[in-house]
Amino acid sequence: MADIDSAPSSATVSKSVVLVLRVLTFVFLLIALIIIVIDKETEDTIAGPFEVKFSDVHAYRYMLSTIVIGFVYNLLQLALSIFTAISGNRVISGDVGFLFDFFGDKIISYFLLSGSAAGFGVSDDLHLVSKAEDLPFNSFFSKANASASLLLIGFFFTAIASVFTSFALPNKT
Repeated sequence: MADIDSAPSSATVSKSVVLVLRVLTFVFLLIALIIIVIDKETEDTIAGPFEVKFSDVHAYRYMLSTIVIGFVYNLLQLALSIFTAISGNRVISGDVGFLFDFFGDKIISYFLLSGSAAGFGVSDDLHLVSKAEDLPFNSFFSKANASASLLLIGFFFTAIASVFTSFALPNKT
């Protein structure tokens, strides 16, 4: 009687890991999106109440756009991954599908990183200005930093997924 190895193939493990990474990215981007959209704060000043919203800061709007674009891309990839897992067939067959996954993950991951960096940078700069002007917007900047942190984690998951999609690229040697 032959000994049957029941361990899953490396391709199955790789697909499963990529699917988990996409789900994690989806969750982190969704939470980052919610946090940045609800980020606003009102402070009473001598001139009256002063309200600041995320949409008042260009870098936060850029961060929001990177979250939304990454979210949509990730949602598409999730749908494609689930279809592939269920049917066993790829929607985009041949080399084009593998190249789409690889380059899409690379481009989107760096896009997410740029949004996170913009959020962190402007938060630090504006927080210093608000402290100098005696406007304590700590909660506002903390929420923006939380969103930027979640976006950064989304970058890491997408970057790791791009490593796994590079393993799936066809060998042309």
